[in-house]
Amino acid sequence: MKFVILALFVAGAYGCGLPTFPPILNRVVGGDQARWHSWPWQASLQYQSGSYFYHSCGGTLISDQWVLTAAHCIGSRTYRVYLGKHNIKLNEDGSIAVSPEKIIIHEDYDSKKIRNDIALIKLSTPVKFSNTIMPACLPNSGEILPHDTPCYVTGWGRMWTGGPLSNTLQQALLPVVDHSTCSRSDWWGSVVTNDMICAGGDGLVASCNGDSGGPLNCQNADGSWDVHGVVSFGSSLGCNYEQLPSVFTRVSAYMSWINNVMTKN
Repeated sequence: MKFVILALFVAGAYGCGLPTFPPILNRVVGGDQARWHSWPWQASLQYQSGSYFYHSCGGTLISDQWVLTAAHCIGSRTYRVYLGKHNIKLNEDGSIAVSPEKIIIHEDYDSKKIRNDIALIKLSTPVKFSNTIMPACLPNSGEILPHDTPCYVTGWGRMWTGGPLSNTLQQALLPVVDHSTCSRSDWWGSVVTNDMICAGGDGLVASCNGDSGGPLNCQNADGSWDVHGVVSFGSSLGCNYEQLPSVFTRVSAYMSWINNVMTKN
């Protein structure tokens, strides 16, 4: 039975993980622009500089008041969470910017070893679900995806190593690489733990700077989408580097933590 957080029941008719406008899944080499509002749980975490806000990381809406992101995305800045966005440079109907009420970083986050790279943002006001804003589903606690499971990373990150951020939401197919492969010495080795997911590694497509904190979306048999990963890190040699796939915090390893934080706050 799927692990369900009580807060998700407020989704009502919209449920979780079932977009009104399903993504067009072009399983081609390289990423492509997402269909408008086909990933309605995708959030843009933005920081304030002067009188303007700028995209810094991604996030995933998992209830009407909680957004999942990476711990390394959080600093001492003033933030807002933008939901219902496709083009982050345009004013779009159905989008909303919400300030955080509180931000909770995992208490055992280790920035040097990149361990427990996960955080939750409680929004100052609950959001109303719509065709453009709805939550992703969460995986079963402890669930491990098989090798080569087709998942999609989404975000406004850099189009290539050193390139510009994308104005429009992008999606890219990243098949899961199992831990036994990813932890080999000619891959990531001991850098990756069982609390992480590797995906990609073909040297052609990957998450990149600006995608951090965003979701690794994996589809269930019933068509709904779970957020199985939170974009954590990649290779310093470049975003698209063979046998050094994108690494994600494995959400299913933190279901108890997520539930406890949401319940107590």
